[in-house]
Amino acid sequence: MLLLWRSRCLGRALGRSVRTLRQGNCTLARRSLSGVAGSQGLAYIDSRKLIVNSSSVFTVRYFRTTAVHRDDVVTVNTPAFAESVTEGDVRWEKAVGDTVAEDEVVCEIETDKTSVQVPAPAAGVIEALLVPDGGKVEGGTPLFKLRKTGAAPAKAKPAAAPPPPAAPEPVAAAPPPPAAAPIPTTMPPVPPVSAQPIDSKPVSAVKPAAAPVAAPPGEAVPSKGARSEHRVKMNRMRQRIAQRLKEAQNTCAMLTTFNEIDMSNIREMRAVHKDPFLKKHNLKLGFMSAFVKASAFALQDQPIVNAVIDDTTKEIVYRDYVDISVAVATPRGLVVPVVRNVENMNYADIERAIYELGEKARKNELAIEDMDGGTFTISNGGVFGSLFGTPIINPPQSAILGMHAIFDRPVAVGGKIEVRPMMYVALTYDHRLIDGREAVTFLRKIKAAVEDPRVLLLDL
Repeated sequence: MLLLWRSRCLGRALGRSVRTLRQGNCTLARRSLSGVAGSQGLAYIDSRKLIVNSSSVFTVRYFRTTAVHRDDVVTVNTPAFAESVTEGDVRWEKAVGDTVAEDEVVCEIETDKTSVQVPAPAAGVIEALLVPDGGKVEGGTPLFKLRKTGAAPAKAKPAAAPPPPAAPEPVAAAPPPPAAAPIPTTMPPVPPVSAQPIDSKPVSAVKPAAAPVAAPPGEAVPSKGARSEHRVKMNRMRQRIAQRLKEAQNTCAMLTTFNEIDMSNIREMRAVHKDPFLKKHNLKLGFMSAFVKASAFALQDQPIVNAVIDDTTKEIVYRDYVDISVAVATPRGLVVPVVRNVENMNYADIERAIYELGEKARKNELAIEDMDGGTFTISNGGVFGSLFGTPIINPPQSAILGMHAIFDRPVAVGGKIEVRPMMYVALTYDHRLIDGREAVTFLRKIKAAVEDPRVLLLDL
């Protein structure tokens, strides 16, 4: 009797569960119900054998009740930052209610060194923004809530062209013109001439009056001589740049030495080999590769320029590798991606590395790892037409090379005056570590390697 009672209870419970699943929207549960089979069992009551119909009894372990959720709301968190970055400022690209596709950028997080884009993990609609625009966030901070809606909505089709206008109805024939007036036979009277003289002006002296220009609606017309101003918050990268430049001035004993380079040979080499170079490497041959390679050659000749002072331990750290930072101007500020192990590169390798880093900088895809490190920096102000300048050291480095524009200038060559393409170069160095002899020797080494690249081949 006890066995029969337990079977009835189990059958009622599972029967209610089956009815609930059949009435719901769970597609997986409906598919799984097709495998439920009925069965019969035996029960003994007072030594009598009874057949118990247990068609609603089935093995629960094989019955899946997981539903497909299409309208889940997920919370997107701030991605993890690099070790040297602790927080950043949020700048929203989307607002609440906007529809986004998968991997579409929802916001950017501006850090001290770069900007991190946060894409949507799936297609959906922005439910809520959990951080205000410009708010500070750390790694793992909840940013926004996204309601998944499956595939992104298709773009609206353009409106159909309006039907052509109906043909105009035929117009009734025009009435015949009236009869012509009779031709006059006498001359009309001549008007009387005024006795006062008339002021005459030449045609060139008559100037047409300009029509007044109407101001656009809703726009206030500024008064003449008005002086207005507006304020814009500095982004985090610009604040960090200002802080580091001021730290360099306060820490380093900066001194600058100058020289000039005759660019005739390197220009001729570039003109001769630029087309074969482009055909083989699919890269343009520029001047930066010559200066980067010459700097690596000079850094190996003068390792003190490649060294740095460890202010904590009061030690000089000599680096046996050459990682050169190349300053790149972007709309967000100055960034310095690093070309690593330049001592093992040729011109083609350097041009390829600079091109790839430049593309990342223009697309705002530079990572922290692309800018970490660096033992020496090159800043090319010549691309903006700079004739002369004194660059500021990029700490914790000890020196920086400033390139400038190429201008034709008269110079003395072999006792004669000739016009040559010349470039001024400047080396700013930390005088606490580098003496004038090493700095001048280093800059002359760069001059020799750029003016005659055969110096690199001969290791002179």
